[in-house]
Amino acid sequence: MLALVFVARSVAAESSGFSPWQESFTGRLEALAVLETLNADLLSHDGATLTLDRWCGGHHLASSAHVVAELIHGTDKAPTAEQRQLLGVMPSEPIRYRKVCLSCGDHVLSEADNWCVPSRLTPDMTQQLDHTNIAFGRAVHALNFRRRALSAKLLWTPLPHNWDMGEPIPERQETTLAVPHAVLEHRAMLTLPNGIPFSQVVETYTSEVLAFPQPQGADQRCRRSVSARRSKIVTGVLFR
Repeated sequence: MLALVFVARSVAAESSGFSPWQESFTGRLEALAVLETLNADLLSHDGATLTLDRWCGGHHLASSAHVVAELIHGTDKAPTAEQRQLLGVMPSEPIRYRKVCLSCGDHVLSEADNWCVPSRLTPDMTQQLDHTNIAFGRAVHALNFRRRALSAKLLWTPLPHNWDMGEPIPERQETTLAVPHAVLEHRAMLTLPNGIPFSQVVETYTSEVLAFPQPQGADQRCRRSVSARRSKIVTGVLFR
């Protein structure tokens, strides 16, 4: 089901006129900078959903800068002993699992796995999470929760390790940058203001976070600037 959702959204994105990024050193450097910017933005805010709202609006990914969740039914992942320890619950305490895709327009930006302790939520929150497509962060917003990062890692590195120290970058024949489906992963705990944890999340961010026109590299701007200056000089010489 999840694969079908992503394929359908990807086809829609391709038909929307989105231009792939170029396969070049500049393209890879810019992709790395963009992913690190998103990573830092997510780490500096408690709500991933609201951060994606801002990302969606700031990069014009859709006419409405509002991230929506799509509940994936028929999936279940029992919590591990480590997760129960992190959540501070006994082996008999019920924990609910929920999986959603978070989308901005036609772009699936994130796939989120969530394990929560329903006894630490209000009945209305539990009802919404069980029976609607609401994003988890929006459903529990009234708890004034805090987010504690457990890990954050790039699943795709556009440039090789130690590229800045002269590590060679393999030459490729492709004209467009090949970006894998999963590019960034965050694991975090959500806690109440008193520090009691109520949820553990694993968020996998997709290549669709790059679904906007590639930034114009400094080298391209420089070449255009030089070209413009040359044109003015030639024009001045011709009409002197």
